[in-house]
Amino acid sequence: MVTTEERVILDSYPQTCPPGSLPGTPGNCTSEQLEILEKLRSALEAEGYKERLDDSTLLRFLRARKFDIELAKTMFVNCEKWREEFGTNTILKDFHYDEKPLVAKWYPQYYHKTDKDGRPLYFEELGSVNLTEMHKITTEERMLKNLVWEYEVVANYRFPACSRYAGHLVETSCTVLDLKGISLSSAYSVLSYVREASFISQNYYPERMGKFYIINAPFGFSTAFKLFKPFLDPVTVSKIFILGSSYQKELLKQIPVENLPKKYGGTSEVSEAQGGLYLSDIGPWRDPKYIGPEGEGPLMFSMN
Repeated sequence: MVTTEERVILDSYPQTCPPGSLPGTPGNCTSEQLEILEKLRSALEAEGYKERLDDSTLLRFLRARKFDIELAKTMFVNCEKWREEFGTNTILKDFHYDEKPLVAKWYPQYYHKTDKDGRPLYFEELGSVNLTEMHKITTEERMLKNLVWEYEVVANYRFPACSRYAGHLVETSCTVLDLKGISLSSAYSVLSYVREASFISQNYYPERMGKFYIINAPFGFSTAFKLFKPFLDPVTVSKIFILGSSYQKELLKQIPVENLPKKYGGTSEVSEAQGGLYLSDIGPWRDPKYIGPEGEGPLMFSMN
């Protein structure tokens, strides 16, 4: 079962991934996987759960737990408990990150257009972080609230619009993590936030990574990553690309040149009048042609 409100929105955009997508994604399931999906949905309904029981959501939890029903069910239940305790279910109405324009100067994190598969592009300039300055205007708790706020906007507004734009279900993002200028001290200062952010992502928003590019990786980073690869899931490893300073060619294989910001070798520019690269939030989710019954996504901060 899916709530009536959810059904209206789900019916407004494609619900299957393209053929050849990862096994276990909507439209790419075996009969056995579909049977497991229905058993999980029935088990959750029997325990009183009514929301977020659509195929795409449940299949993400199942893929994260290798289609083990009990493990996937536990993961879903823990997520629902966290959503209630953290305030996730109402965070889009309750939370306002009005310091965002100031925070963006010291820790640039932004969404900007789409990749060639229609995924929303997310950029994070970790090498530019200045936690000392950030802590003068915000807290780690509010940074994490903003992270969850963004995840909810992605799920409820960006993915539906991108799916309409692409003509197929889009349920993952393409991330570009820029390490230019990073130092051991700056990396260590943000370690606590990155650890908490990773925990939230892995446990409460599973299977949202489409492609993950780490650019301007410092010397020795690739070697260090190779040491950790054996401990990572092979599917996850296949999505991660470690690139040095000569990254433009690889990025342009996945990202249209007109969608890639000029600073990264593309041609996309945004005027300061539009909010600049960090605050403009340009993508199908801002185009009336691709906005559905969910409405246009809220801005992350007050424009006043």
